[in-house]
Amino acid sequence: MKKIILFSFFALMGITTITAQEYKVITSVESIVPSGLGRSRIIDANADRDFKEFTSEQTEDDNTRNKSKRGDIRVKDFEETKLLNFYNIAGIRFQNIAANDALISSKLSDMAQNGWELVFVTSGVEADAGNTDGQGIFITRYIFKR
Repeated sequence: MKKIILFSFFALMGITTITAQEYKVITSVESIVPSGLGRSRIIDANADRDFKEFTSEQTEDDNTRNKSKRGDIRVKDFEETKLLNFYNIAGIRFQNIAANDALISSKLSDMAQNGWELVFVTSGVEADAGNTDGQGIFITRYIFKR
């Protein structure tokens, strides 16, 4: 009877073991600068950062500002995959978009093969605001877990 209880206890412990989730963010930045002058990349940070090291808590009694140094936060160890810009000198270039789709698909497939599950995708754009604004990017963040 003791063996059955002990076996049941260990079996239950094996079932209820909680595994920590690990998250990773991959970002694609695609230039929407006219004439193809911008830069487009997939960025994958190879370094880890603990947000707690760069976080301060403001209270009514203590409103000291966060003294974190930008250089300590900056990541210099990252993977950078070149993408093509959405525009060239003649205007929007659909071949570039198709090429970027192929490269991004390849990166996402590689992540899946390495055990990462794509759980969320979010994107945003800072588009051209008229003749005097020659800036613009289309940014997408791919959030994975395993």
